[in-house]
Amino acid sequence: MSKEIKFTKEEMDELKSIQDKYTDIQSELGQIQMTKLRFAQQHKRMVERETELSNNFEENQTTEQSFVENVTKKYGDGVLDPTTGKYKLKEDK
Repeated sequence: MSKEIKFTKEEMDELKSIQDKYTDIQSELGQIQMTKLRFAQQHKRMVERETELSNNFEENQTTEQSFVENVTKKYGDGVLDPTTGKYKLKEDK
């Protein structure tokens, strides 16, 4: 039969300290993983919004180009002062 040895209080305290440290590490690693998941979700939403805004930018450029073409057809080649709304025709040289 094997001999049974009882750990001292100090040894048990040290063992508990080691086990507690593992528990703390696991908990913090879990928190880090959850934070990474939240960041990944946020990044995905930001990329989706960036794509949406890029598309809006391109659509607005197309709208602007169409507006300029229509104004040029209607009034002739000129320059608009957006603050006054006055359109000054370019002079032929």
